Amino acid sequence: MLDTLTVSHGAVALGIGMLVGLERERKKGRNEDHAAAGLRTFAITALLGYVSMLLAGAMLVGVASLGLVLMLCMHYRKHADKDPEVTSEIALLLVLTLGALSLDEPELATAAGVVLTVLLALQRELHHFVLQQLSEQELRDGLMLLTVALVVLPLTPDRFLGPYNVLNPRTICTLVVLLMTVGAVGHVAMRLMGPRYGLPLSAIASGFASGSATIALLAHEARRQEVAVRALAAAAVLSNLASITQFALVLFIIDPRLVRPFATSIGLGALVTVVYGVLLLAPWRAPSGGAAAHQGDGAFSLWTALIITIALTGIVLFSAFLLEHLGHGGVSIAAFVSGLGDAHAAIASVASLVVAGRLEMVDLVVPGMMALTGNTLSKCLLALSNGGLRFARYLLPAQAIILGAMWLGLLMR
Repeated sequence: MLDTLTVSHGAVALGIGMLVGLERERKKGRNEDHAAAGLRTFAITALLGYVSMLLAGAMLVGVASLGLVLMLCMHYRKHADKDPEVTSEIALLLVLTLGALSLDEPELATAAGVVLTVLLALQRELHHFVLQQLSEQELRDGLMLLTVALVVLPLTPDRFLGPYNVLNPRTICTLVVLLMTVGAVGHVAMRLMGPRYGLPLSAIASGFASGSATIALLAHEARRQEVAVRALAAAAVLSNLASITQFALVLFIIDPRLVRPFATSIGLGALVTVVYGVLLLAPWRAPSGGAAAHQGDGAFSLWTALIITIALTGIVLFSAFLLEHLGHGGVSIAAFVSGLGDAHAAIASVASLVVAGRLEMVDLVVPGMMALTGNTLSKCLLALSNGGLRFARYLLPAQAIILGAMWLGLLMR
């Protein structure tokens, strides 16, 4: 039955075929590809997949795919003397499948079509990156990261174990993967943009996952390189933007009214973070001896990730030990101790008590700031222990000024 939905999904299938076909047609026009398929072929193939799925379902799509494979084999045999490039042929089969998928899942089909087009368009760049830019060590690191993230992590049990029932193997493994990913992202950012601009961007992004882990990893990198300490410290300072933003988001998600008492503190903290980070980065000055990653460097250090994970896990255990003996009578003390491990979990717990009516809104302010204070202390200790005095002399004053500005915001509200 022909209706608006059927026509719109058919238009999606046609659009996917034309999008991929346009890219292939341009390659043919520049004589960069020996494929026979172009704009019309890809558009017709996408419609073939859609109509086959509409008329008879997956069975007819399978028959159409088999027929397309036979046609491609005949074309291959006829042009056996040419370069045996199979990219366009595989793309043609995928477009047929995406055309069929457009009937029930047009959004997924569109996303896959866009990704396919991007991969086809970046042929030269990808080849250059793999052959000229990617080192053997970076390749091994990437395979290790994928193995841990896709094989080890899903098999790790997701339950609380150990003393005080606070250790979750899945959470610990996730933190290791996060640290490895942060190291890899920072390495790529340094390769592409240099340490001055690449590191701050990657630090802010990774700060949303774990600000303490990000600072610890940057501190370790500063100790290892010794020539980009200022740039690494600037990135560590700017990672506080993620922590402050996440602090506000946690409160807003629980209850938007809870953000109001902290509005001035959040604004001052973010402003001081940006100003201090930019002054430390000093983009108007010529860069000194760079620390851009070279091909001999690895993307990350597994041992560093493990050591930082053990340190953060120890903080969690220490917090649980203190809370077990202090009890929950002192909310501010409990928030400070919890903030040593995770400020956002601590503030979420206190905010939940306010929403539940067990605390007044005014009782949220001091515990919330105490959680940030504990987290700041944890960051300072990690920076000093992992980066030494050369790194800490930049970061510790910044953390103190940012925290002081946020406490000052309480007096100004």
